[in-house]
Amino acid sequence: MSNSILMILIKPWSQALTEALPIRTTVFVHEQGVSPELELDEFDAAAEHALAYIGSQCVGTARLIQRTDGKGQIGRMAVLIEYRKQGIGSQLFNALLEQGRSKGIVEFELHSQVLAIPFYERLGFTPQGEIYEEAGIPHRNMILILK
Repeated sequence: MSNSILMILIKPWSQALTEALPIRTTVFVHEQGVSPELELDEFDAAAEHALAYIGSQCVGTARLIQRTDGKGQIGRMAVLIEYRKQGIGSQLFNALLEQGRSKGIVEFELHSQVLAIPFYERLGFTPQGEIYEEAGIPHRNMILILK
């Protein structure tokens, strides 16, 4: 990140779409081969979206869905390749945890790509259940319960 300041903003999809969608398309569709039809879903409109900015450039995004069972589901975590391994994903994640906590959410779940499990374990998540395929990529559910 050099000398640039990272800023995380939480936005509704109506405001996040123009910045989040190109990042998600780059990461999920172009890099990982996910079908464009699977990338957007019915949860985007109701989710809260965290956007990471370095200066005026949006470089990462993730979303939080408040589920009907009271749990929070974090997903669609994507950081542009040239900005990875700089702590941006962790900061996006922490911003969404705080957003969820402010709404009374104490239990969070995510569908982690198997290769990303160590990243989420470092953030306090625990793997749960079996490995399964989602959008052609091996995944495993992970949970975090806040104290």
